[in-house]
Amino acid sequence: MNTKFLTVAFGIALSATAMSASAQKVYSEGKAVYTASVGGMQVEATSYFKGDSSLTVTQQGPATIKLLNNSKTDYFAVLVDVPVANIKKAAVATPAEVEEIQSQLPELTFTPTNETKQINGFNCKKVIAKDPKSGKSYDTWVTTDFKAPLGSAERLYGKAGGYPVQFTALQNGQEVTNTLKAIDGSKVAAGTFGIPAGFDKISLSDLKAMGGGR
Repeated sequence: MNTKFLTVAFGIALSATAMSASAQKVYSEGKAVYTASVGGMQVEATSYFKGDSSLTVTQQGPATIKLLNNSKTDYFAVLVDVPVANIKKAAVATPAEVEEIQSQLPELTFTPTNETKQINGFNCKKVIAKDPKSGKSYDTWVTTDFKAPLGSAERLYGKAGGYPVQFTALQNGQEVTNTLKAIDGSKVAAGTFGIPAGFDKISLSDLKAMGGGR
């Protein structure tokens, strides 16, 4: 299994639940579409959110990858469905694994600028995000066009002054550039945030082993 793809997918999952902003439109549930790139690879993902839950769906060849998490950051699961190989795996993080994931996320500082531009129709302002530990800085574009539920990546960009439309997710040493394409307030189908029947539950460690441990 391509674990770099899972890194990209996790980066998108972070972006899909990192919703902060200001006043014009408020989404309590809906759907957001993202693109992400890392190491020359690009993927598109659709994220469904409602309340404190989110589900991000990405596709790699015959494999459908789904990431479940919540805004409390105390639940995370990866579902892998490969029909042609008869694979249905649901890796649910233990509390210790959730804590490890959170511990790997940096505490960024933010410096606003006067630069503005539109990205996919969103009015954005540039903010410089800096990781004090590594010393690296990242150009981040945020919007106050709408509000939506807070989630995991809000820990990274929740103090950036708006919803992050284009930003860098940092996970497992990988830098994933995320860009929001669209967001709407469509209703989320019942059962969206559960693990469907027929999936074998495994650990995140087992899932990593399937990808060679990377």
